[in-house]
Amino acid sequence: MEIRQATMNELEDLSKLFDEYRQFYGIESDISSAKAFLQLRLALKESVIFIALVDDKMIGFTQLYPTFSSIALQRAYILNDIYVTEDARGLGVGKALMEKVFHYCEQQYARYVTLQTAADNVNARKLYEKLQMKQDEYCNYVKYFI
Repeated sequence: MEIRQATMNELEDLSKLFDEYRQFYGIESDISSAKAFLQLRLALKESVIFIALVDDKMIGFTQLYPTFSSIALQRAYILNDIYVTEDARGLGVGKALMEKVFHYCEQQYARYVTLQTAADNVNARKLYEKLQMKQDEYCNYVKYFI
C-alpha cells in the first residue's frame, strides 16, 4: 500500500472516490460537483488530501483543513473526511491514512489535529482511540445555514 499526498494529477479518480464517500452519507451522486469542489480546494491550497493506493488503485483518502489555535499561536488541522472503499476495509488502510496525517501535522508543527465522528461509529472510534486520540472536554455546537 502506498500513501501519498494527492495532486491535481489524481483529480479524476479522487473525485469518484469523494463522490462515493458522499453517497455513503446519503448524498446523491454528483461527480462533477465533487470534482469542482476538490479542484478548488487543491488549487487554493485550502485542504491537504492524502490518498491510499494498492496497485495504482485508489482505495481511500483523508482530507485535512488548516486552521489555527489562537491560544497556542500555532497551526492546527481539522480532519474533516476519511474514507476507505468497502472492499478495502479491515486491511489497515484507515490506520495508515491516520498515521500519515499525524506525521504531516507534526512536520507542520501543528498544535493538534481534531476530528468528529458519530457516536455510533464504533469501528472508527476504536481506531482513533487505538491511535491515542482522546475525546476532549468541549461541547461542540453547530448552526446550519443551508
